[in-house]
Amino acid sequence: MKFFVDTANLQEIKECQALGILDGVTTNPSLMAKVGITGKDAIFAHYKAICDIVDDNVSAEVLGTTYEDMVREGEELAEIDAKIVVKIPMTKDGVRAIKYFSDKGIRTNCTLIFSAGQAILAAKAGASYVSPFIGRLDDVGADGMELIEQLVDIFGNYGFETEILAASVRHTMHLLQCAEVGADVVTCPSNVIMGLLNHPLTDKGLATFMEDAKKLNL
Repeated sequence: MKFFVDTANLQEIKECQALGILDGVTTNPSLMAKVGITGKDAIFAHYKAICDIVDDNVSAEVLGTTYEDMVREGEELAEIDAKIVVKIPMTKDGVRAIKYFSDKGIRTNCTLIFSAGQAILAAKAGASYVSPFIGRLDDVGADGMELIEQLVDIFGNYGFETEILAASVRHTMHLLQCAEVGADVVTCPSNVIMGLLNHPLTDKGLATFMEDAKKLNL
């Protein structure tokens, strides 16, 4: 399973990259604003800075809502670096834009997916990734993980090359459940990834080893 970190914070990206387990980065306008990046030139420069840190898979989101705007913005984003994956919203015009980019060999990530039907349309149009938002589904009383399981079954039935990118992953149990049901990718804040490192028995065991090591007079 691929690990993407969902942030625009360069330090967080560097920390995950240094761990040796990072496969990509996802961003959105809210995450850019959170780190104080505004204006087209600054945003594009920030995307380039992210690309310079990671090996591949930097999702950069279009801001337009019409087919024409998505195509224009997506082409500009794709020119920043070969690692860019153009992030497109799940709308009628978005599906059209995904098909356009697919035909041109430009990778896409279809975002804001909340149903299997939406994911099928994106996959049929040639999306590289579909991003079902499991945490947001949980917030409204639905079962986000059930959607991931459903997509794994459907995509397996028909051999879609589109990868299932579980988004809105809130905690380590979300991440582990995604792994259990077969999501191709998870994207989450860095603290969720780092949370996998932690276990009280590891801490206790290490403390014991360190105490015993002192007795060895090394």
